[in-house]
Amino acid sequence: MIELRAGLEAEVQVLVAEENTARTVGSGSLQVLATPMLVAAMERAACQAIEEALGEGETSVGTWVAVEHLAPTPVGGEVRVRARLTDVDGRSLTFVVEASDTAGLVGRGEHKRFIVNAERFMGKAAKRLG
Repeated sequence: MIELRAGLEAEVQVLVAEENTARTVGSGSLQVLATPMLVAAMERAACQAIEEALGEGETSVGTWVAVEHLAPTPVGGEVRVRARLTDVDGRSLTFVVEASDTAGLVGRGEHKRFIVNAERFMGKAAKRLG
């Protein structure tokens, strides 16, 4: 296990395919990387950045996202998404996220996650069903 500290980072790559376009996921009508899929990749990168620093039974949940989707990437393009942990405040984590394709910057923003006990969290979620 590594220390949970500012500076941890990870990068994921997304190949834009029909299944992650705005048209397919319903966030628009064009054959470009959908904003919800860009955000999901940013969250995935943040999770990977801290994965080795979490304790037994711990995971993190997304609590806040503020993202600018600045440029379109068409089907066949590849987007590199990086998340860097910038602040640790107890169990609250803040990340800077950025995405680029071969032409340049695609998106950027900030993402917050919270460390939880997975079993306890799922118990609370189940109670919401009544």
